[in-house]
Parts: sequence; structure tokens; C-alpha cells
Amino acid sequence: MTQKWRIVVGSDNAGVGYKNELKAVLQRDPRVVSVDDVGVGTRADDTAYAHVAVAAARKIAAGEADRALLFCGTGLGVAIAANKVPGVRAVTAHDSYSVERSVLSNNAQVLTMGERVIGLELAKKLVDQWLDCEFDPGSASAAKVEAVTLYERRKGEEI
Repeated sequence: MTQKWRIVVGSDNAGVGYKNELKAVLQRDPRVVSVDDVGVGTRADDTAYAHVAVAAARKIAAGEADRALLFCGTGLGVAIAANKVPGVRAVTAHDSYSVERSVLSNNAQVLTMGERVIGLELAKKLVDQWLDCEFDPGSASAAKVEAVTLYERRKGEEI
């Protein structure tokens, strides 16, 4: 793989510990060219997860980043919020197969995890795996991802 990823990271106060740990891992990784942190910085910061997730997703949609790694207590809230930004596909994944398929089958740009759900060492392993996954636009999954994109563009109307 030759891709050098521009990654945005973010969390609410329930996920800031893992966000900070994984941010440091990403900054040392040769597959990563840049890491942009959209918050929060401490457990005392009570900014709602939706604000952080949308800020990260907007960077993806604007082409300012290739991927985002987001944390909250479960990973679910940040995924829901990030998916509100048109053009962004965010998934919560806590196992190897789901991380792989999130990219290879669904071209998801955003990976979310829950600090209260997954162990830190497993999170590190999954992020390492995630960095090696790259969507193939010529794959059988490409037509399925395009169907999702068409529904999004038409705001859920029939295609």
C-alpha cells in the first residue's frame, strides 16, 4: 500500500483517553502523513460528542482529511453524528473482521470505537489493521457503495 493517510481524530470526554493514546500511535506511524485533533482535550471538557464528530466528518467531506478515528463511550453516538454529514460513511467496529469490511465492503472513511467497550490494546491493533485497508473502486462492493451514495443524494427517495 502506498497511501499516506491524513487522519482527523476526535472524542467526547468519555473517549478522550483512547483518543489521546491512539493519536500518539498515529503520529508515529509511517503510513500517516498528518493527524488533526478536533477535540476534546480533557475529561473535564463536556463538549457533546455530536459537535466533535460532525467537525471531523466535515473535514472528510471537504477533502481536508482522508479518514477519521472517533471515540466516545460506546462509539455509537459519534458514528451516528458523523453519518449526518453528506458524503461520509462512519461505522463502529470493535473486531478485526468489521474493521476490514468497513473499508473493503463499505468504503467507510470514519472508524469509531467505544472506550467503555473495547480494551486499549485491541483498539491499537484494530487501528493498525485499519491503516492497511484501502477500498478498491473496481471491486464488487463499489456498486453497493454507489447505491448508498445515490440514496443519500436523493435524500432517501427511490433510485
